[in-house]
Amino acid sequence: MDWQEKLNQKGLRLTHPRRAIISVLERADTSLSPQAIHQRSLDANEEIGLVSVYRTLELFTELGLVRRVHGHSECQGYVLASPGHHHHLVCHSCDATVEFSGVEDLSSLITHIEEETGFTINEHLLQFSGLCPDCQRKTDIRD
Repeated sequence: MDWQEKLNQKGLRLTHPRRAIISVLERADTSLSPQAIHQRSLDANEEIGLVSVYRTLELFTELGLVRRVHGHSECQGYVLASPGHHHHLVCHSCDATVEFSGVEDLSSLITHIEEETGFTINEHLLQFSGLCPDCQRKTDIRD
């Protein structure tokens, strides 16, 4: 399903600011903070406000169009979301972000956590960090 369809299903339009934010995220190879998205949109001569970026990211997150990613250099960034259940790998050297398909059945782990803590779990965020292949090669070259 494309962005236009997803927004139309909710009775929303693909406005100029929304289109600009999508464009910035499509070109990014790392997660981007709202401030970075705003700056990149300004660099592309797209006049949108920072408040619009925050509001749009909140809406896109609710609609499942983007996902929050926690990086090392920034507290929180955003990436485009693929359909289905996915998680992310983040390079702790260059902040490159890669999506991988999630294990659909975490029910035994969730049950264990609920029994141990008394919590009722309604959602989860699973993210790994490590060193991407490019940064591994750079490290090997220096050694």
